Amino acid sequence: MSSASVHSTNSASGPLLAGPLPWVIAWRFLRGRRSRLLDGTARAALLSTALGVTAMIIAMALMTGYREDLQGKLVRGNAAVIAYPVGGESGELRPGKKQALLAIPGVEKLGRVAYGQGSLSSGDHPDGLEVILRGVNAGGGQLTATAEQLQATAEGIPSAVLGKDLADKLGAKPGDVLRLVALGFGDGRPRFRYQSLKVSSTFSTGFAEFDRSWVVLDRALVERLMGGEAAMDLLEFTVADPEEAPRIAEAATRILEPDFVVTDWRQLNRELFTALQLQQVALFLVLGLIVLVSTFNVASTLVVLVRERMRDIGLLGALGLRPAKLRLVFLVYGGFLGAFGTLLGVLAGWGICWFLTTFEIIRFDPEVAAIYFISSVPFRVEPRDVLAIVGFALLVTLIACFAPAWRAARVDPSSALRYE
Repeated sequence: MSSASVHSTNSASGPLLAGPLPWVIAWRFLRGRRSRLLDGTARAALLSTALGVTAMIIAMALMTGYREDLQGKLVRGNAAVIAYPVGGESGELRPGKKQALLAIPGVEKLGRVAYGQGSLSSGDHPDGLEVILRGVNAGGGQLTATAEQLQATAEGIPSAVLGKDLADKLGAKPGDVLRLVALGFGDGRPRFRYQSLKVSSTFSTGFAEFDRSWVVLDRALVERLMGGEAAMDLLEFTVADPEEAPRIAEAATRILEPDFVVTDWRQLNRELFTALQLQQVALFLVLGLIVLVSTFNVASTLVVLVRERMRDIGLLGALGLRPAKLRLVFLVYGGFLGAFGTLLGVLAGWGICWFLTTFEIIRFDPEVAAIYFISSVPFRVEPRDVLAIVGFALLVTLIACFAPAWRAARVDPSSALRYE
């Protein structure tokens, strides 16, 4: 009997089968209905594997989506590359250096930004809220505003762009006038400066820390309110691809040193993203235990199959099927169960992630969003995560199938033919 391939027709069982003999026999065993016990254990193995894979897909999509969403929002608010002045040169660059920085591949814009702090109050919130003042040139930097949004009114009241959550807390809407108390310096001493602001519009980055406390103003106004001494002046690079930030930061360092210290978003948030990466790996291993447990169901199915197909095993051995090929039959059978369960788990997990993300099922209140930095939970399924989960599930399934398959290959054909 040739063990290389088989080509047969069975009018009762369905279509023509062709292929390597162990695969065909495994498929026949998989389709056969010898008892409810075998069907029940096979379904349990299939569903448990699918459940474990589904849980892993959702968990990895949650961690990947959270990390990438947090990364994107940090870059949108703070820029991917930042240069801090530490030498004699101020944030206002000489034209030659500015052109050299803009010539770095991947750099789209360069903006000078000033930061300060203060308290902003409204009629609905007279006690005021602590805010971060972000002074920008119109159209420059990462999180910026247009010239129209920063244009002062006819009465000389400067305009401001508020984070959406901040505006909601203050009960402010475009056209309202608010009162700002800025903490700056003058003559070497702390000083409070008062300024009326007109709300021109609001912005929303999706990053709770920015949306609930940032106020975008004209840079010259922030520097004046801070007294020119307390304002933190820096350069922000808008880049095409945040993943290229380390390369751009290295190139910018060569141009700006020793007057500036250049860093990128990876260095600024290294501890945070390292912790998230370690958490994702730990979650993968913990949830992998679900898949590992499901492999015991696959092994149990093979044990039942060996007992119920004992006479068939003996017949195949008597016809000349070598033990290695017989062992492969049961490995393929277990692999079929694992593969089908894994496929169902991937499809179910992918569908659940799409539903949860598209309709933003999991949302946070502003107070909770301030803790997790996001207002809704994104689930992002990445191909590399899917490949890792599929590879892990199939590997542990095949390992679990090895012992029952080895036992089936060691069955004596003469004893198996007499098995009742």
